[in-house]
Amino acid sequence: MSDLAIVLLLLVSAIVMFALGRPRMDAVALVMIVALPLTGVIDVGDALAGFADPNIVLIGALFVVGEALVRTGIAQRLGDWLVRKAGRSEARLIVLLMVVVAGIGSFMSSTGVVAIFIPIVLRIARNASIPAGRLMMPLSVAALLSGMMTLVATAPNLVVHGELMRNGLEGFGFFAFTPFGLPLLALAILYMLVAKKFLGRSAAPSDVLERPTLGHFVTAYGLDGREHRFSVRPGSPLVGNSLSAFDLRGSVGINIIAIERATRFGRQLLRPRAESRIEAGDVMLIDAKSPELDMDEVAARYGLDRLALGNIYFGDRSQEIGLAELLVSPDSRLVGKTVVDARLRSATDLVAIGIRRGREAIGGPLTEVVFHAGDPILVIGPWRAITRVPQGPERLILLNTPVEIEDVAPASHRAPHAALILLVTVALMASGVVPNVIAALLGCLMFGFFGCIDMNAAYRSIHWQTLILIVGMLPFSIALQRTGGIDIVADWLLAILGGSSPRVVLATLFALTAVLGLFISNTATAVLMAPVALALAGALNVSPYPLAMTVALAASAAFMTPVSSPVNTLVVGPGNYRFFDFVMIGVPFTLVALAVTILLVPVLLPF
Repeated sequence: MSDLAIVLLLLVSAIVMFALGRPRMDAVALVMIVALPLTGVIDVGDALAGFADPNIVLIGALFVVGEALVRTGIAQRLGDWLVRKAGRSEARLIVLLMVVVAGIGSFMSSTGVVAIFIPIVLRIARNASIPAGRLMMPLSVAALLSGMMTLVATAPNLVVHGELMRNGLEGFGFFAFTPFGLPLLALAILYMLVAKKFLGRSAAPSDVLERPTLGHFVTAYGLDGREHRFSVRPGSPLVGNSLSAFDLRGSVGINIIAIERATRFGRQLLRPRAESRIEAGDVMLIDAKSPELDMDEVAARYGLDRLALGNIYFGDRSQEIGLAELLVSPDSRLVGKTVVDARLRSATDLVAIGIRRGREAIGGPLTEVVFHAGDPILVIGPWRAITRVPQGPERLILLNTPVEIEDVAPASHRAPHAALILLVTVALMASGVVPNVIAALLGCLMFGFFGCIDMNAAYRSIHWQTLILIVGMLPFSIALQRTGGIDIVADWLLAILGGSSPRVVLATLFALTAVLGLFISNTATAVLMAPVALALAGALNVSPYPLAMTVALAASAAFMTPVSSPVNTLVVGPGNYRFFDFVMIGVPFTLVALAVTILLVPVLLPF
């Protein structure tokens, strides 16, 4: 058997295993790393060369960059902004959702972006009474299109860029993909505004809503109407004094949940303590349970100005503080003590704002209510304090946390640093002052230095399966080139196309790449098709750049089936989609992407 036949047999075996999903893709890649040197076509150094490829290091660094954006809350803040701006308008929501997702996905993993936005979109759909299926497909389409925005947006772009470099050519610039991605995004938005009516005919599975939300706690414990925001006037008697000097909880019956104070980077949320001193301009977040309490009279007495409220029960500050339901165990020190005597805040940084007996919440002020064993109590405070409850000496059991805890960014106070570092990193990549991989690694080091991410989180963020998949498929490119397989495919395409126009060549290359992407990952598709594109360009004696760009764009056009990309797979459950939904929506838009590619590529990248 010839060397080429052996390599092709291994390649077909890999494709079949990819299509079947057994074993997992990275395991298949490892098998091929071991098998290819045994053929004698390539040596061990060639098989492992991918581990030394700068683009592999760059992809790994970009996973860390994405995690830093999540941990500092930048991605979630954009999601919150989306909720505020979109309101209940479904059309506006789709437009803003797709723009935001495509924008974020330009600098981090599209799979990671979708994972972040699925719970956000589910909450939006629930609050706006929109079927989740009408929003999940726009989410996945926008995430895929984000791969067409920048060089570092998706692994296939870097694979094609690396193939150009390995052939002694200049690679693509950082924004080389943007002129193609932006028109496609605009068309995708218009397309989804029409196509949404064919989606969401059945509700999403109920299990995604089983966990309570902040809203559920507000309803169960009767918190609605109890939240207040007051600004401290310069002449207030509170200014310059500690909270203990006034004992507002004991004397007035109000709980100060937190204090907002202006800083150079916006407003910081402070934990109120007995020794905390109030400054003019501070904003006090207050819970007042007593229905007889006249808050206007309290404001006049202490020199406070009432401010407008945000989301339900301080939900707009859910990155810093949250609600949780605790259970008082029989051996807890709280048993037999009143809420005031228990001094829960001093011990845990949490404030008890609700207690249930049976199925009903206790009405009236809680100051003199005595804790009983088995009482469910609702507390508010920093998320970090909530997660520490099970290890605390108070013997409290963490009964329930809302779904919003999953969106909390542990380094949200570092968001300004993260935004600045991201801008510097992108600027370095776009300017070409240093190689892209060096710019990304510098960004990672700066994220670590400024506390946006720690080493453990950085290592956990790297999607090693993706890196192994790319490394495992790269030897096929080398093996096919050495055995003449790439030239055979190029000659075959040349024979089929004959004297066809350049646009027909691009259309054929796009279609072949997109069809191959139905069976294997878009990254593996790019690894196989990039050298074919360059060989075809050499045979046609034309510039390799339009053909290489076509392969990259086609690799990201994985709209047609739920298994074409992990992005699609993620939204199947929350959107309650069928296989045919992707075919119905994805095939027409793939044709749109094909048309845009063959129209724009020859204009912007002449042959």
